[in-house]
Amino acid sequence: MVIISIFRGFCMKMVGVAIDGRGIETWTYFLIFTGIFAFFAGGSWPAIISLSNDIVPHPQRSQFFGLLGIMMSLFTQFGFLVASFLVQYEFWRSFFWGVGISILVAGIIFLFQIEEPKRGAQQQELNEILNDDSIKYDFQIDRKIMKKTMLSRTNVVALIEGISTNLFLGSLDLLILPYIQTPPHNISPFFTGLFLVIFGLTGGLIGQLFLAKLSDKLAMKKSIRRIYFVIFSLSLGITTFSYLFFLDLPHFTVEQGKDIPYILSLPIIWIMGLLYFTSNSISSLYLVNQAPVLQEINLPEAQGKIASWNQLLESIGYGTGPLLVGILLSISGRNYQLVILIIIIFVIPGIVLWFLSLKWYPKDRDIIKSMLKERAEILKSQKNLKN
Repeated sequence: MVIISIFRGFCMKMVGVAIDGRGIETWTYFLIFTGIFAFFAGGSWPAIISLSNDIVPHPQRSQFFGLLGIMMSLFTQFGFLVASFLVQYEFWRSFFWGVGISILVAGIIFLFQIEEPKRGAQQQELNEILNDDSIKYDFQIDRKIMKKTMLSRTNVVALIEGISTNLFLGSLDLLILPYIQTPPHNISPFFTGLFLVIFGLTGGLIGQLFLAKLSDKLAMKKSIRRIYFVIFSLSLGITTFSYLFFLDLPHFTVEQGKDIPYILSLPIIWIMGLLYFTSNSISSLYLVNQAPVLQEINLPEAQGKIASWNQLLESIGYGTGPLLVGILLSISGRNYQLVILIIIIFVIPGIVLWFLSLKWYPKDRDIIKSMLKERAEILKSQKNLKN
């Protein structure tokens, strides 16, 4: 995490000192440093998954990822506001300098304040033996174990499903924003931003806070319930979102689209907001339950690797979403209703795969538990030999 912070902070500082106005030279400069930034940023999520597996108790996993999601959402929105304000007054360099310094400071704080946990410390099978400071979990993944665990059926489901689900998630903004802002609806960008904050951000925050706690509570006795939450989230989340495009929204003139009191006086706008709020709340169940499911069916030393595999495929899906939506809108003559139905078709295979994983998950989880029990015995024998 410290290495990631150093390189990301350095890249932001370098972008802040770019010499503008040199055409392709300036563009290449930006491309190089934003590329390096993105390269190291890709290591953040696997590191978070690996560390949280050794720090966060199992009954609090969804709450942890929920709070993490809340912080990311809040700071993303705050970043948009700060960046737009600074760019408006031509202080864009200050934004990159501030971000770069903030990342470096955060890395330094992490280095000196966070004690690296023992690998496997939160695993029930290893908890007792790892309480001994002289015992360390230093097992490594080989090809045989990788095939048996990381390529289990449930892991494969998560990998494949990540593409289809993120294809949908990557399409959301490209669908909803032009749909309500362009003719015949003509809702102003300012009201659009207000709408997204009031209904979208609050829906996500409530879902990540309260539904995450509910997920942990119900999954304490039967962890397979997390998969039911994932299925419920994907099914209902995309259904409520798709309904937005079938509402009978009024046609506004450009001036009417700027009249916030008038727009808010229309019941159909509140119905649209309720659907968007519900979609974001329910979708958060996916975000706070998918990661704990993967942590349950992978060994401690495989957490970062399986997260990086999953992140790679999710990034492919997330990047493909806007491209696919743009192509479909062009071909269909901006028929948003047809496009959202086609996007739903891409998501259905992921939901079906999660249904199938209900049969495979218990076996895959038991394989991990059995291997951890065997390793606990190995560590105990090593301790006895030392004594």
